[in-house]
Amino acid sequence: MIGRAVAVTMIIGASLATADARRAELSAREIMEKNFLATKVTSLRVETTMVLTTNRGERRERATSGLVKLQPNGIDSKLVVKFNSPPDIKGTGVLQIEHSDGDDDLWIYLPALKKSRRLVANNKKDSFVGSDFSYGDITLPKVDHYKHTLLRTEKVEDHDCFVIESVPASDAIRANSGYSKKVMWVRVDNFVESKVEYYDLAGRLLKTQLTGRHQLVERDKDRWFVMSREMTNHQTGHRTIITASKAEPVAIADQSFTTRYLESE
Repeated sequence: MIGRAVAVTMIIGASLATADARRAELSAREIMEKNFLATKVTSLRVETTMVLTTNRGERRERATSGLVKLQPNGIDSKLVVKFNSPPDIKGTGVLQIEHSDGDDDLWIYLPALKKSRRLVANNKKDSFVGSDFSYGDITLPKVDHYKHTLLRTEKVEDHDCFVIESVPASDAIRANSGYSKKVMWVRVDNFVESKVEYYDLAGRLLKTQLTGRHQLVERDKDRWFVMSREMTNHQTGHRTIITASKAEPVAIADQSFTTRYLESE
């Protein structure tokens, strides 16, 4: 029995060592491809709380519900977010439909206008409903929109991470994102980002995002959901924390990702 246990331990150790060696051979682009796919869940219903804190310590809290669904190509996702409280923002909604072969569809619904408004690519750098996240920060950008360089590896919260610098691949992407570059700490074990630094168009550090409570929601596909995201704007002192209280895989009808659903009360 002891000999068998030792043999099993040796096999597991050898398998882990082989896996680590394969990960060490990955290029920066391959790491970012895996990062892009790591959170591409088939379908998910999410309940979240968003807390906005000013540089004076003033706090505002918002409650949202969201739906995410992967499109048949296994690459593009559909996302709809609705704000449930407080009363001054209740009913506001955002719809995003990704297109790997073109620009994403992005819509916002404001109850006061009683109509959805389509946003353009240049709006991706705008604040996501007054938070420190931009519309472009809500979902990961297409891998080929940036040129990626592996800088080093280091730990974040006891997790080994690849440190990747990503620079916009064109002037248009640079202008639409509002970033001159991003530096991302991607976990070696699950390829989910633990930390992201965003630099403004003048090359100055603008924001830092920290993520936590990575939850494995599809074990067979190794797909994850980030339950906590904190974005700090270093230039304004403002901070936004988005915390998910629930993330459950459910069947979701395609009709949920339409402007008609976005505008429904």
